[in-house]
Amino acid sequence: MNNSESVTKQTESNIANPDRRNLIIKAASLGAGLAVATTSWAASDNRKTGDAVRAPSHSGESGMPTRHLGDLAVSALGAGCMSISANYGPPADKNQGIETLRTAYEKGVTFFDTAEVYGPYTNEKLVGEAVAPFRNKVAIATKFGFDIKNGGLNSRPENIKRMVEESLGRLRTDRIDLLYQHRVDPSVPIEEVAGAVKDLINQGKVLHFGLSEASATTIRRAHAVHPLAAVQTEYSFMERSPETNDVLAICEELGIGFVPWGPVGMGFLPGKMWANTSFDPQTDLRAGFDRFSEESLAANQPVIDVLWKLAEQKRVSPSQIALAWLLAQKPWIVPIPGTRNVNHLHENLGALNVELTPTDIRELDAGFARLTVHGGRMNEAQMQLVDQT
Repeated sequence: MNNSESVTKQTESNIANPDRRNLIIKAASLGAGLAVATTSWAASDNRKTGDAVRAPSHSGESGMPTRHLGDLAVSALGAGCMSISANYGPPADKNQGIETLRTAYEKGVTFFDTAEVYGPYTNEKLVGEAVAPFRNKVAIATKFGFDIKNGGLNSRPENIKRMVEESLGRLRTDRIDLLYQHRVDPSVPIEEVAGAVKDLINQGKVLHFGLSEASATTIRRAHAVHPLAAVQTEYSFMERSPETNDVLAICEELGIGFVPWGPVGMGFLPGKMWANTSFDPQTDLRAGFDRFSEESLAANQPVIDVLWKLAEQKRVSPSQIALAWLLAQKPWIVPIPGTRNVNHLHENLGALNVELTPTDIRELDAGFARLTVHGGRMNEAQMQLVDQT
């Protein structure tokens, strides 16, 4: 069987019983809205054959499991806020976005991720307004590093400090719980960047330091100046680069938390995208990503089939399996799935109710190992900003 025939066969299997699969997704979303389990996932080296993968019993007031990014305690699943305001289509209605984030908090989410460049600026304003009633009970992460007015990157210390002052105003707060460098700026030594953030931490304006899409070498150098709480990069069931570029390894070595963005494959892993899915090039970054071309969307459908096989057994959605798999990798991993839709939020949180056995995880990984993921994860210009040293 050639590759095109294999793709056709897999795609046909995906739609063989759409009513059943839609029913499972709907049930998963509704069920997740009822409760969030108080158990999550243990480190992979703590697994025992045949046992469900569970986390320590420590949980927050709502019953949501908590995890640590360095010394920062947050909910086991965070909220990626970007897509409410930018980059995955036109901005959502403001009230809808606020409702989604406040519902996330009611369900136990205490970690909200934004950046000045999202919008730009509008997402920070939205997050600030949404979390204002419970600001002291949540952690806000934001990011610096893009030169929004002139293009390119700018991580000069004076720009970092200016940006923090402006972000504090937009976020309606007196401190940023976790401040990331959004992309490594090769024109500014990472030691200078870390020193500037350290100054802000000493002033109480920032509480924790992080890096986004940085190489293992850069992570080590920054951590030597001031301890990093978290590293953020894309990581999902279908995007495994942190496993092979030493980023996960350096985080484990140094005690740094890891925050995967795009944990459901930038919206692909829920199993609702097909070859004819289109993206508006004016409002959706994915329109320029090869992984979201017609050919790649068709060729990558077998990845969804691997997830669906287990999802149907457990009567959950493929995105819940994908998030459960991610949570099972390490106890210091905190995914930040994003959504502007409350039902989708409930579905994401339902992943915390999914128990994966070591056998389940082996079968998922074995199924994935037989496949090839088609298309790069971002466009060429954006990939040039990844893993800079």
